[in-house]
Amino acid sequence: MRSADPVDATDARLLLALAESPRATVLALAERVGLSRNTVQARLAALEARGVLTSFERRIDPAALGYPLTAFVTVQVTQRMLAEVADALDRVPEVVEVLGISGQTDLLVQLVARDADDLYRISGQLLATAGVERTTTSLVMRTLVGHRVAPLLERIARL
Repeated sequence: MRSADPVDATDARLLLALAESPRATVLALAERVGLSRNTVQARLAALEARGVLTSFERRIDPAALGYPLTAFVTVQVTQRMLAEVADALDRVPEVVEVLGISGQTDLLVQLVARDADDLYRISGQLLATAGVERTTTSLVMRTLVGHRVAPLLERIARL
């Protein structure tokens, strides 16, 4: 569940501290942002309940797992089968993320592969999914700006 309420400057400072030190204790975070331990604990609980903190999963580089290729696949779906296609994609281990998008295609799928042959196999698996009408694959050549939210938090925190 996503929160409609934006975070305030104090929450942004707390989230920045957490992003910089994900293993920090509540006490360490409290010292860093200048709040009491109880206030930090309450704010973290509220952020989690509002859906602001969505996961404590650390980002793992798929290349370290033997999947050095990343591709983005746009998928055109038979409209009445969108949920079934999403469920099928959820069962493909190499699919990292699926986003519903507007425009000429319906889904943007991020996937990883071991090599070109593996990408071909996975692409075929996507195409064989009932409800998938068409796909277009783009191979990631290099990450120029990685996933980040710190600049947004810094703006809100006015740092």
